[in-house]
Amino acid sequence: MGYTFRPRRSKDRYGRVFVNFTPGISRSSSKAIRQTVRGWRLQLKSEKSVEDLGNMFRPEIRGWINYYCKFYPSGFSAVARHLNYALVRWAMRKFKRLRGHKTRARLWLSRIAKCQPWLFPHWQAGFLP
Repeated sequence: MGYTFRPRRSKDRYGRVFVNFTPGISRSSSKAIRQTVRGWRLQLKSEKSVEDLGNMFRPEIRGWINYYCKFYPSGFSAVARHLNYALVRWAMRKFKRLRGHKTRARLWLSRIAKCQPWLFPHWQAGFLP
């Protein structure tokens, strides 16, 4: 199933916070998704543009977000962080001016994410770099 049920804080319709037994992405599912992203080997696809990468991986990322972010979206943040890190590594290999500058590559990617959030579904869901 891919979910872990445990006590989490929730809000009712009046904004009151209470403890609820809700599902969130499981540790094993999160690990499997990160291994899948690692298997894509994005950093070796330096001949592709960021739009090409978005078109290649958009359906799979959208499926993960639709499935795992239904009940507890913040549980997906570790996977989204890993996706953004993979894109940073791709940018560092693609552009010479970003080579060896992880912070500069992350800032470049965050500017792209703010200007074009439709490229990747996890950016649209609010998981910006």
